[in-house]
Amino acid sequence: MYKRLLKKMILVALMVMGCETMLADDFETAAEAVANMRVGWNLGNTLDSNSGDVNNMWIEAWTQRRPTDYETAWGQPVTKPELMKMFKAAGFNAIRVPVTWYPHMEATFNGVTWNNATNSLTAWDTAADPIGTKIQEAWMKRVHEVVDYVISQNMYCILNIHHDTGAGSTAWLVASEADYAKQKERFEEVWRQIAEEFKDYDEHLLFEGYNEMLDTYDSWCFASFSAPGNYNSSVATSAYNAINSYAQSFVNAVRSTGGNNTQRNLIVNTYGACNGSGTWNQHLQDPLKQMKLPKDNVSNHLIFEVHTYIGVTNLSNAKSEVNQIISTVKSNLASKGAPVIFGEWGTSTDKGYENYRSNMLAFARYFVEQAKANKMGTFYWMGLSDGEHRSVPEFNEADLKDAIIKGYYGDEGYQGISYVEAGPSQPVACYNLSGHRLSAPQGGLNILLEADGTVRKVYRNP
Repeated sequence: MYKRLLKKMILVALMVMGCETMLADDFETAAEAVANMRVGWNLGNTLDSNSGDVNNMWIEAWTQRRPTDYETAWGQPVTKPELMKMFKAAGFNAIRVPVTWYPHMEATFNGVTWNNATNSLTAWDTAADPIGTKIQEAWMKRVHEVVDYVISQNMYCILNIHHDTGAGSTAWLVASEADYAKQKERFEEVWRQIAEEFKDYDEHLLFEGYNEMLDTYDSWCFASFSAPGNYNSSVATSAYNAINSYAQSFVNAVRSTGGNNTQRNLIVNTYGACNGSGTWNQHLQDPLKQMKLPKDNVSNHLIFEVHTYIGVTNLSNAKSEVNQIISTVKSNLASKGAPVIFGEWGTSTDKGYENYRSNMLAFARYFVEQAKANKMGTFYWMGLSDGEHRSVPEFNEADLKDAIIKGYYGDEGYQGISYVEAGPSQPVACYNLSGHRLSAPQGGLNILLEADGTVRKVYRNP
């Protein structure tokens, strides 16, 4: 804690003297970031919304294609700063902001019209109307606004490329060596634009290179699972080589933009964001085993990401699966030299049985407890505050929120942010919301601490 505090104090002194240059050591390490993010949530089905099917580009056909048309297309309201304030007050300290970029990259979609003869939309001709490379200014502006909603609460924000990958026919990022060669320049240019937009942001902003990227067969679980015979070694090899190439291109592109991006913590997913769960096939752990840690100009600023959705019809089995996943991820991924986050997690259950809710709550708490114990971050997918509840804002799954928070903070839950009392020439006195005085150095600086004693902000006395 004191080393971290000293780094913050030095940074503030540099800023006061008008120095903007930062040393690579100024940013916290990836491991420190994962610990400081504590517990997170996904702003899902929002900036990631898209039509997803070249044969049914309904958003493009039936709306004015404004940023709000996309943001609300999948049933969520326009995001407001109050939503982030609510999550911060509840104890969350990180928000993952999934973003789909392809509808906002130069394609006109003018050919997507209603055909009365076939009673269907004309398909999007991606060859005649390609997506290009330049991100639309209006879209970037809206993404920037939402990122600021998170950062203004002193929370961590993860910004990514989302449904530009996946099983949709609109996905242009595909895990194959041929597709990587075709899309390398566009992929890197998109990341250079994003990185330039946010290059002056501090360590609270992290970039995630790509979401759940799949092979040419759209295989889940492991590469080439959907190929004839459920495995093809050449397809699998090509997919894993491509994932590692995309990951390296992502790191290279961001680092090349300079500024704070030279040390920003960056996140790369395994193939399909697969976590190696299960024993029913010998290839299930291949996405972890084949994943490489990208080469980087700085040390300790990369993070691995996987996803998991576990059924909880049988709570004991669900807990056993959690234990197996964490053990597998530690031995096959974290061992490569970077911390791990579960960028998405949730449950898949049959809600018709009697103990559904109680099992889900118990599972959620256990999952967060075990992830924390193993120094892994967790970001719940959507839920908690959904649909119009986000406009209030309010938690429509308050019991699930409580289970997650208690999983991280313990039975007493989140105890709130500490406050500071100090005068121009007085010692700094820090208290948490329970009135407990926390130690802090004397002098002309205020140190704002969290209730657990970690540094939130350092600033000069007025």
